[in-house]
Amino acid sequence: MVAKPVNKHILETINLLRKKSREEDVAIWRYVRELIYKPKRRRIAVNLSRINRYSKEGDMVIVPGKVLGSGYINHKIIIGALDYSITAKKKLLEAGCEVLSIKDFINRNPKGSGVKIIV
Repeated sequence: MVAKPVNKHILETINLLRKKSREEDVAIWRYVRELIYKPKRRRIAVNLSRINRYSKEGDMVIVPGKVLGSGYINHKIIIGALDYSITAKKKLLEAGCEVLSIKDFINRNPKGSGVKIIV
C-alpha cells in the first residue's frame, strides 16, 4: 500500500491529472499522475542539462517532479513541473523559457498533444 501525499498542492495536482485524463481520454496525464503519486524520496528530480539534451526549441516539456539547476539550457521551451529549484527557475527564465506549474500546463494543453515527459 502506497501512502497518500500529504501536501495539499500535490493532492490538487493529482486530482486534476485524474480528472483531465478521464475527461479528455488521454493516457499521458494518467502516466504523469502515477509518477507524481510516488513517495517523496522516490520522486523524480531532473537537471537542466538533461532537459537541454532531450528537448529542442519550442518543445512542450513536463517534469513529474522537481527541476534542478545543474547545467544550462540554450533554447526556449514551455516547461511544466511539480517544483523548481531557485537556480533552475532563474536559468529557465533567463533563457526565455515559459515556466509553468503542472496545473497551468494541463489547462493550457488538456489533450497533451506534443508533450515530452522527461524523467
